[in-house]
Amino acid sequence: MAPLLQAVSVGKTYPGGTVANDGVNLSVMAGEVHAVVGENGAGKSTLMKILFGMEQPDRGELLLDGKPVRFANPREAIDSGIGMVFQHFSLVPSFSVYENIVLGSEPKAGIKFDRAKAIAAVRELSERFRLNVDPLPPVGQLPVGQQQRVEILKALYRDARILILDEPTAVLAPQEVAELFVAVRSLVEQGRTVIFIAHKLPEVLEISDRITVMRAGRTVGEVMAKDVTEQSLATLMVGREVALRVDRAKREGELVCEVKALKIVGENGATLAQDLNLKVHGGEILGLVGVEGNGQAELLEAVAGLRPIADGVAYLNAESLGRMSVLQRRAKGLASIPEDRIAQGLATGASVAENLVATKLADPRFVRHGLLDLKAIKAHAEKLIEQFSIRVGGPKFAVGTLSGGNMQKVVVARELAEQPKLLLVNQPTRGVDLGATQFIWRSITDARDGGAAVLLSSADLSELLALSDRLVVFYRGRIVAAFINSEELSAETLGTYMLGLAQQEPETMRAALR
Repeated sequence: MAPLLQAVSVGKTYPGGTVANDGVNLSVMAGEVHAVVGENGAGKSTLMKILFGMEQPDRGELLLDGKPVRFANPREAIDSGIGMVFQHFSLVPSFSVYENIVLGSEPKAGIKFDRAKAIAAVRELSERFRLNVDPLPPVGQLPVGQQQRVEILKALYRDARILILDEPTAVLAPQEVAELFVAVRSLVEQGRTVIFIAHKLPEVLEISDRITVMRAGRTVGEVMAKDVTEQSLATLMVGREVALRVDRAKREGELVCEVKALKIVGENGATLAQDLNLKVHGGEILGLVGVEGNGQAELLEAVAGLRPIADGVAYLNAESLGRMSVLQRRAKGLASIPEDRIAQGLATGASVAENLVATKLADPRFVRHGLLDLKAIKAHAEKLIEQFSIRVGGPKFAVGTLSGGNMQKVVVARELAEQPKLLLVNQPTRGVDLGATQFIWRSITDARDGGAAVLLSSADLSELLALSDRLVVFYRGRIVAAFINSEELSAETLGTYMLGLAQQEPETMRAALR
């Protein structure tokens, strides 16, 4: 049987000489889930943009139904039956579900918008593909899993027969992932074809029929999902053996950080988190689990000094943090790897060397007679570039020219250049490839083994389960469950509490909060 969609020797070079695709080949059969995997910078996103008409190739060709095609823009791709659901949704929060879905292709009754027809069409699509979305509520009121379904329905409403899903599980709880996979299988059963882009290899193996692996802008393999393991797929992606697990803590030290009856409110006075009580000891990683927006990030910001505490208290080594500035907290041994490396962690226009001392501008090692000691700053940067394997041409290069993984390594290097007492970590490997993920995991566990108490938040449950010694689950701004990590603890168990589907006994929670 001939492929439905092919990319044949596709190449794309950007101004400045960056080769994103270098003779890429992709062959997608009708009625399959075809995964495309690879590290950041492998060329996946560029290839998908070419398939969707957002970019045009410099060489090679695309074949649809065996015939050459070239899309000048996404509208031409959509008209040919190709739809794409991006990781970052493009929905209007104040519009209803049905208004978002038909926007730009509204059914008309004469010259007027036919609302009844739009609602009926959306309801019919939702039921046919088992997406179960109410057409009427404003999109802004929906949980993220439902918003993703709205994006899929947008593409189906435009009669997409090939649907590209870009990192569709990145922000979903396990139950929402399971529901998405039911919908994906329903799409395939009804004649649609799905191209699935993802970093989470267990999910790739679960949902896909075939997998194309990319590395450094090239296709390096095509395999049947049933014929590979997570480990062998990771090795094919990276080109070397990759450790996918880390060792648990071997010891637990003194109490380092304690949070008592903490309440956090937003700028508008709305309660973001309340009645938070937890402890984290030296030599352990405490994982903060929850669908994003349930209070985990706000807790880390409050402890770091980036957000005021409305009530309650947070302690670092038995000292209240309430009146301490950010710099005072750092002087007490607090280090922080923030959620957004570009907006919060780095000055992208500044050099690597400058970023590596950005939190130490009063340190006598780097200041002499009130002036920065550029020689000492350069030597410091050279040492950390080597120690943390940062791929950069030298200390003077602007951080903004680095890949996402190397930007994150700069943040990690700055925060872990010296052993912290309390390490706050939020989304440490978001948008980071397997090789950099492995290194960052090791850096965090090295800090833990050096005696640091670590508070870790991540949208990736596999990451939390791999790294954490204990876990607490947040739901609607409260801690609703706590666990000592073990081989028996699963993402599905955590997911039931993340979505408010289960309630833990108080005695069980207290035992794990200790």
